[in-house]
Amino acid sequence: MSKGVEWEMAVLRGWPRHLSLEEHFALEVARYERAADAVEGADAVLAMKMIRLADTEPAIRTAWLMACDQVEREMTGVIAKRLGRPAGDLAVRMRGAAASAAFRVVNEGIGAALLGGAEPREFADVSRRLARAVRDAAGSDIGDALPLL
Repeated sequence: MSKGVEWEMAVLRGWPRHLSLEEHFALEVARYERAADAVEGADAVLAMKMIRLADTEPAIRTAWLMACDQVEREMTGVIAKRLGRPAGDLAVRMRGAAASAAFRVVNEGIGAALLGGAEPREFADVSRRLARAVRDAAGSDIGDALPLL
């Protein structure tokens, strides 16, 4: 689970100003899919199973929510940077919390569907789904491309 969180955070930290969130996620997901090997694919399936077990196993839920807390902190920093506001600003923190919760819910939903037998091609648009969830939760202006400085 932590490997997936680390990848997601690296993607968010590396989000260039001149790209929208959708464009950036699409590029990074495509890059990951080209570079991933069978071991990484198996790790992703195991992570999905762990996240799924978190629904019924308190110790796993604790680990998952700790990883999600890391996502929230990183997401808040990314949002603060894009808005040009301090990460401690209450409005920025609220947006970070909402965006990270949306990220979590989308990841949990996709994992549950795949483990339940859904076809992986149904989720070929995962980058769009994640970007849309962040925009909807944090405010539509968060995902826009910004002018270069």
